[in-house]
Amino acid sequence: MVQRRLFLLLFFCVAGSRIASADTNRQDVAALKSLMKKWKNVPPSWGKSDDPCSARWDGIRCDENSRVTELNLFGVNIEGTLSDDIGNLTALRTLDLSSNSGLGGTLTAAIGNLVQLTKLALIGCSFIGTLPSELGNLSQLEFFALNSNRFTGHIPPSLGKLSKVTWLDLADNKLNGPIPNSKDHGTGFDQLIMAQHFHLNQNMLQGSIPDYLFNSSMALKHILLDRNNFSGPIPASIGVLPKLEVLRLNDNAFTGSVPAINNLTKLHVLMLSNNKLSGLMPNLTGMVGLENVDLSNNSFEPSEAPSWFTKLDKLMTLKMQSVGLSGQLPQGLFSLRNLQYVALSDNQLNGTLDMGNISNDLYVDVRNNKIISLAVYSSLKGDLLELTGNPVCGDSLLSSMKPCTGHTIEPPPVPRFEVQCANPFLESIIFRAPSFGDVIKYLPDLHNNLSSKLNSCTPNQLGLGYSNNDAYLNVDIRACPVGKKRFNYSQVLNCFNLTLQTYKPPEIFGPYYVHAHPYPFHDKASRAVLIGVVTGSVLLVVGLALVGVYAVWQKKQAQKLGSINDPFASWGSMGEDIGEAPKIKSARCFTFEQLRLSTHDFREINAIGAGGYGTVYRGKLPDGQLIAIKRSKQGSMQGGLEFKTEIELLSRVHHKNLVGLVGFCFEKGERMLVYELISNGTLSEALYGIKGVQLDWSRRLKIALDSARGLAYLHDHANPPIIHRDVKSTNILLDEKMTAKVADFGLSLLVSDSEEGQLCTNVKGTLGYLDPEYYMTQQLTAKSDVYSFGVVLLELIVARPPIYKEKYIVREVKTALDMGDHMYYGLKDVMDPALQRTGNLIGFSRFLKLALQCVEEVGADRPSMNSIVREIELIMQDNGIKPGTMSASSSFSVDSRTTVKVAPNHPYSNPSTSSTTFGMNSRPFEYSGVFPSQGSLKNRST
Repeated sequence: MVQRRLFLLLFFCVAGSRIASADTNRQDVAALKSLMKKWKNVPPSWGKSDDPCSARWDGIRCDENSRVTELNLFGVNIEGTLSDDIGNLTALRTLDLSSNSGLGGTLTAAIGNLVQLTKLALIGCSFIGTLPSELGNLSQLEFFALNSNRFTGHIPPSLGKLSKVTWLDLADNKLNGPIPNSKDHGTGFDQLIMAQHFHLNQNMLQGSIPDYLFNSSMALKHILLDRNNFSGPIPASIGVLPKLEVLRLNDNAFTGSVPAINNLTKLHVLMLSNNKLSGLMPNLTGMVGLENVDLSNNSFEPSEAPSWFTKLDKLMTLKMQSVGLSGQLPQGLFSLRNLQYVALSDNQLNGTLDMGNISNDLYVDVRNNKIISLAVYSSLKGDLLELTGNPVCGDSLLSSMKPCTGHTIEPPPVPRFEVQCANPFLESIIFRAPSFGDVIKYLPDLHNNLSSKLNSCTPNQLGLGYSNNDAYLNVDIRACPVGKKRFNYSQVLNCFNLTLQTYKPPEIFGPYYVHAHPYPFHDKASRAVLIGVVTGSVLLVVGLALVGVYAVWQKKQAQKLGSINDPFASWGSMGEDIGEAPKIKSARCFTFEQLRLSTHDFREINAIGAGGYGTVYRGKLPDGQLIAIKRSKQGSMQGGLEFKTEIELLSRVHHKNLVGLVGFCFEKGERMLVYELISNGTLSEALYGIKGVQLDWSRRLKIALDSARGLAYLHDHANPPIIHRDVKSTNILLDEKMTAKVADFGLSLLVSDSEEGQLCTNVKGTLGYLDPEYYMTQQLTAKSDVYSFGVVLLELIVARPPIYKEKYIVREVKTALDMGDHMYYGLKDVMDPALQRTGNLIGFSRFLKLALQCVEEVGADRPSMNSIVREIELIMQDNGIKPGTMSASSSFSVDSRTTVKVAPNHPYSNPSTSSTTFGMNSRPFEYSGVFPSQGSLKNRST
């Protein structure tokens, strides 16, 4: 009966395949096969069948009539030319061949036959020659991007017939001539009413722009005409575009006055630098959305700082170098809360430079002006101010200051969310108009935003880096596959292809385009051999599967019935299981077969950790849940005890800061525990840079609070209480939201009321974290966990293992401690340099004091975990963080101010007033505990 059903199933599958093949459009098949002959490096799936629709050729999608509607071969290293055959795919709606640098030649006029096309993307190829006028036949086109090629000649006026186009990008070519308009050519860009994006930057376009090119009915959001050869006046009609957000006209030869643009209230990027503009300085009053303004290197009439300087509340970047500014800068400019970058060099500014209590990360360049005095604030960092070339630097007392020494501003280290693997996918996003001055501040948000987008399509580990120049911001992406050697064609084409603007970055990054690097889909072995092996293997597997499916099903049923009644029926039968069988309250029982399948037969590639107990594997259940499976070593007595302890303990405790137990397996001599998979690894990996995770001060406080809450639950809310006995940074895991969870309860002990405070047990734990009192007396208490947790708190400060180069972290911190140093308390040489660079460690003294209290030698002098939780919550509140969130203020609160006026030949009347003091919103550091062989800190000299 079963054999008959299998035969019928195969029959209908084959019959269905033949029916589908018969319906395939022959014209489309012929066109694709012809293109395939002219191209190198097409996906292996091409040509395996005469039916690209049913056989699912990579990059091909079809409609219900088996017509090819999408051809997407983004970034697969295609080489060759685009022949006339493309014109036979007349049902095509999407054509994307972007990021294939080996694809080039002239663009065939036959592309004009694709009259149903809505999306055309040939970005980052090597096309040459002129743009065919037949492109104007694509009346349904909405997305049109031919940027980053080598096209030459004029823009064809026929493009003005693309009445539905919203995205038009011809940037980064060698196009010349004017922008076509309907008055001169019958059709032109002034007819593209629905267009939201004119990206024509980085060409050789020239001539003047007629005033009638723009009108108020147009939907334009981005006008990018920078880095061309345009001349003549800026058209006044730009000022009537109601939706305009980005206007880049910089690096041209525009002349005359800037027209009235005050009505552009949605504009957030205005760049007019490096032109020949004259007349009055443009009035930007009322343009409340502006974030990035650059008017540098023009010939405006000399004028004092305009009144709108202090009224653009969203302003992040202001560049007005060499524009004839004079007078004294208003202090209100530096009070703008979002301001990050001010460049006003080579002007005639004078008087006193008074910047108020500016933020620590504001960069100010006022070189080569006529500033004669300076108001100095304690919040001012000298390495973020450029004063060279001003009279104020002529004073002997100021001449040696960094702002006056012509120092070069060192860029901050590039934050890299680094990942490493054998076959990473590499891609660059080029942002053409970012609003901010400090990319480091926003790169983590971009990383989280982009990671969320890509992981929703395919699991990967993502790393970012960046490079910046005067034109654009390049963000480099490195993505590593999770659980496999490399990405496949489908993942690259459908997940990493962002050319059609399917990804929406944070708005302040501005318009972008994408360029992918060639990806090694295959090893260098012969593709023919590979295809033969794969084909034979598939046929063999299918045959065996069909023959054995019934037997396997029966076997699974028998196994399931045998394990449901009593999963621990065989406990103790092998002589390795200790004591009575585990007593569990709630945990799922898995079969060995289920866990074997979830890890692909426990393959080494899925191993994510190892220890004395055994190996931890990554797995995936049929419902999609990701799990971590701890598999004990065969014959391990230690494993038997840990297995019993953890399964009994974790089946009864549940807390968001404790790693959750999903289930277990006790079968065929196997002892396996199944946990929720925690994606960001251990705290130690994050601190030591192994995971590429960046931990700022506020995030370290949050991790400390999370793990303290988990331990406090064990000590005071579990019934009976539980002592973890192995608290360390490798047993604190970080999930995708960087929430910390305490893990590994194999050494934990339940404490009854009668045992509390006098539990005598063999000493177990990890060297470096071990409580010295517990070690000497063998009396285990909850304060032993507190000592270990104190070592973890010190790790959060120094970012080194507890024993590093034969030095013990606790002793090193206590030895270096210096009350006279009110910023780092003598720990500058031992603490994590990443923390020192932030410079805004609010509550550091309280945190350090708490850590030292936790590692007191006598347990009675240590705080309880509940007290630790409350103290960290107070520290976080001082940082502006609600204990349940991660919204932190990262700056010091500074109240002290000293004003120093300097004029030529006029020394300070009281030099002592030039000193600055940083204030901190926290209690003074006080610690009088006695350290071993050191005595009281109160007697130490500073």
